[in-house]
Amino acid sequence: MGHGGGGAMSGELVDHLFLPAYGAAAAAELGDSAVLDVPAGGRLAFSTDSFVVKPMFFPGGCIGDLAVNGTVNDLAMSGAVPLFLSTAYILQEGTSLAALDGIAQAVGAAARAAGVRLVTGDTKVVDSAGGDGVYVNTSGIGVVPEGVDIGPRRARPGDAVLVSGDIGVHGVAVLSCREGLEFGTTVESDTAALHGLVADMVATGADLHVLRDPTRGGVSASLNEIARASGVGVELVERDLPVPETVRDACSVLGLDPLQVANEGKLVAVVPGQAADEVLAAMRVHPLGAGARRIGTCTAEHPGTVVALTGLGGTRVVGLPIGEQLPRIC
Repeated sequence: MGHGGGGAMSGELVDHLFLPAYGAAAAAELGDSAVLDVPAGGRLAFSTDSFVVKPMFFPGGCIGDLAVNGTVNDLAMSGAVPLFLSTAYILQEGTSLAALDGIAQAVGAAARAAGVRLVTGDTKVVDSAGGDGVYVNTSGIGVVPEGVDIGPRRARPGDAVLVSGDIGVHGVAVLSCREGLEFGTTVESDTAALHGLVADMVATGADLHVLRDPTRGGVSASLNEIARASGVGVELVERDLPVPETVRDACSVLGLDPLQVANEGKLVAVVPGQAADEVLAAMRVHPLGAGARRIGTCTAEHPGTVVALTGLGGTRVVGLPIGEQLPRIC
C-alpha cells in the first residue's frame, strides 16, 4: 500500500522500476502532465490518473467529480487548457446501479462545469473478490498556450512559493466519514477544477515557473519533488501556512502533519519573487484563489531539501511521507 501513497516508496517505484523499464519511451519530466511538441505545430498536454477513494461518496464530493477534477488539474499544472477526457470504470460485481448512476451524474456535471468533453471510455466488471466498489481512470488532453513554459525543473533561488488556499481539507473530509472517526464538525472536500484559476495567473504575464496540485503526499510531497527536480532548497514559514482549525485539530488527534495531507482543489505555485504580489492579487480575485498566500521561498541553501521555520524560531526538515498515511483518499 505504501508504494501507492505518493511518498518516498512511490518515488522509488517510479525511479527504479517504471522509468528503467520504459527506457526511451518514457517522458521523464515527471510533472503532473506531459507537454508534447506536435509535428503540425503547437503543444499538447496529456495526463492520466486512477481513482480508488474509499468511501466512494464523501462530504463535498464523490469519486466521480474527483476523477474529472483530478485530471483537469493535472493538465492545468502545465498551463494547459483542458479539452478532452476519457473515462474508464472498473466495477465490483454487486455494485448497485443507483450508486453507479450517482457517480456517473457527478462525472457529467464536473465535466460540464470544467468545459471538457468526455470523448471515449471503457467499463470492466470484476468478481466480488477482485474489487471494492468502483474504480475510475480518467485520461485527458489539453493545449498549452504559446509562450507558457511551466515545469518542475524551473524553480530558482529567490522564487516565491505560493498556495491557493487552505490545505489538508480533502484528506480530512474523507477521513471524517470513515467508521469511528468524528471531528465534531463536518469538513467538506475542496475538490474543484483549477484551470480557470491557472488561466488568470497566466494572464498576468508573469513567468510562472512551477505549478503543482498537492494531492497524495500533500504540500510536503509536491515541494520535495520540486526541490529535487530543480536543485533548490525550499524554506517555509509555519505561521504562514493556511491550515484550518478543523484540519489542525484532526491532524493533532491522528498524529498527522497537515503538510502531508491530500488536497484536491488547491495548487502550489513557484514564481519569481518580484512577481509574487501581482500573481497573488490575480489569484485572490478568483473564487478558488481567495485564500491565496505566500508560504515560503526557494533558496540556494540545502538544495533538494524542504525546511520549515517554526513559531519558536527553530527549523525542521519537511520530508516526504515514507508510505501511505491515509489509505485511499483519491
